[in-house]
Order: sequence, then C-alpha cells, then structure tokens
Amino acid sequence: MAIQVGTPAPDFKAQSYLASSDEFKEISLKDYEGKWLCLYFYPMDFTFVCPTEIVAFDNLLGDFQDRECELLTCSCDSHYVHKGWCAATESLSSLKHPMLADTTKKVSEAFDVLLPEKGVSLRGTFLIDPNGIVRWASVNDLTVGRNVDEVLRILDALQTDELCPCNWKKGDETL
Repeated sequence: MAIQVGTPAPDFKAQSYLASSDEFKEISLKDYEGKWLCLYFYPMDFTFVCPTEIVAFDNLLGDFQDRECELLTCSCDSHYVHKGWCAATESLSSLKHPMLADTTKKVSEAFDVLLPEKGVSLRGTFLIDPNGIVRWASVNDLTVGRNVDEVLRILDALQTDELCPCNWKKGDETL
C-alpha cells in the first residue's frame, strides 16, 4: 500500500552514521517529534547520482534548519558501508546530517520506495510535520536526481499553512 499524504509517517528505528562526528547512533522517528523532518531515500552507496544529491541536501542543511526542519537520508546499506563510503569520498567526508542504515529494508518498504527485486530504494523524499504527519511525498526513478531547491520551496509553502498557487515561492502572496 502506498504511503498517503495526510497520514502518520511509518515509525522506524535503525542505526545511522554521522560522518561529521564519525559516530554511529540509533535513530527513530520519535527523535524528530516537534520538528519538521525531510527524510529522503537513495538507492545505494558507492554510486554516481546519489552523492550529488546527498551533498546538495547537506549544502542546504542550514536552510532546512532555519525552517526547523531536520534532514535524514536513508539507503539499504549498513552503517558500516555508509562510513566506508564517506571515508572514501571527499565530498561526503564531513556530511552533517545522518545516514540511516535500512539493512532490514523495512523502512524503505514502509515508505513504499523499496524495489524488492533490486534490493534498493527509489529516490523518495518525504516532508513530515512536527506531529509526525506526512505532508508531501515525491518519488523519482533510480536514474533521476531530485531538486533540493524544490523540496525547500514545498517546505516553505507547507509552513505558510495557506493556499499557495502554482509556482509559488517564499515571499509571494498566498491565496
């Protein structure tokens, strides 16, 4: 069953890796109560499109945090593989947001982004509000990277709690 906007986000708990402090930590959805969360999935470590997205999100971490939104990325790789990839890839070596290790594939399955025949996740992006409700979901095919500026635009629109017309941008009038 596909995840529905307006419903509670599936609960999860898994190990993560944080490159900036070189530490492993168990993370759950409950850790983000009271904050917005941008949870985004990517197919796998040691690939080509994935680091471009992860770095783009990390470069805008301050913009997300200015909106009281935390970033969390997730793939089906282990936290040890995440660590190895960050150590081997200069652009990921000081990543400031955690990488969730969905080794059981249950998180990817719960968010309906798992490709079971390939054992990887599609490029799913979810904005979850401070009450744990999914407010926006977008899923890209494996070959197409997402636009982080568009994720921020959607977050801004959601946070107005107003009607926002097509192509609305922060600072524009709402309806």
